Amino acid sequence: MTNKLLEIFTDATVKTQQVTHDILLLKFTIVNLYIIGEPRGQDSKWILVDTGLGHSSKAILEESERLYGKNCPPQAIILTHGHFDHVGSVIELSDHWNIPVYAHKMELPYLTGELDYPPADPTVGEGLIAEMSFLFPNNGIDLGHRVHALPDNGTIPSMPEWQWIHTPGHTPGHISLFRESDGILIAGDAITTLKQESLLSVLTQKQDLNGPPAYFTTDWQNAENSVKTLRQLKPTLAITSHGGPMKGEELKVALANLSANFHQEAVPEHGRYVD
Repeated sequence: MTNKLLEIFTDATVKTQQVTHDILLLKFTIVNLYIIGEPRGQDSKWILVDTGLGHSSKAILEESERLYGKNCPPQAIILTHGHFDHVGSVIELSDHWNIPVYAHKMELPYLTGELDYPPADPTVGEGLIAEMSFLFPNNGIDLGHRVHALPDNGTIPSMPEWQWIHTPGHTPGHISLFRESDGILIAGDAITTLKQESLLSVLTQKQDLNGPPAYFTTDWQNAENSVKTLRQLKPTLAITSHGGPMKGEELKVALANLSANFHQEAVPEHGRYVD
């Protein structure tokens, strides 16, 4: 099983899913990222949300060139947060495209080389991925002049229909993205639609709404508050970084249950960061 875990973390294979007319889900074995924009060719404007692991850049470039051609870079990269499975390719891609990167101001210390994240907590249990999480890198990265703080007013540069929502807990500056016009939520790691701690759940992709990945979540009170914030948005469709999209009545019921029973459903019974 340990070899299988190493295999999925080095797998650069990507599957794509056109979730809406303008949102393409890039699904790697361990994490999802998103291309937002109408796939109309080289005149299109588009955004990349998160960048996956370090070996994901080739697949991301190939998919973006399939959609937009070689001479149509994204307007920017938006980071939901800075954990290793979300920023692994951000330096290479932002340099290649010569574009800015945006994140919440509370996440900037981890993206400018000032701070490292707290180490993962393998004692939360719940599955083999959690048990092996002590191997996961927790070091910050240095994006230098590339990275900028998102505007305080909730707007997102080059994404006029979207707003960012501060959803801390998993990290201090974690954000989700929301489009009010159609209720679409890009939740990052604020919620997941599978049990990310479990290798079996990751491999089978069995859909089940859960809280953030427990092994990297350090502030469970804020994590709970963030779930309640997302529920109040009344999303019609939730796209998460781990698991498949969830929508409609299934999402409504699951989000209400998670919000009302967060401690029983999401918080580990024990762990380094559990009060």
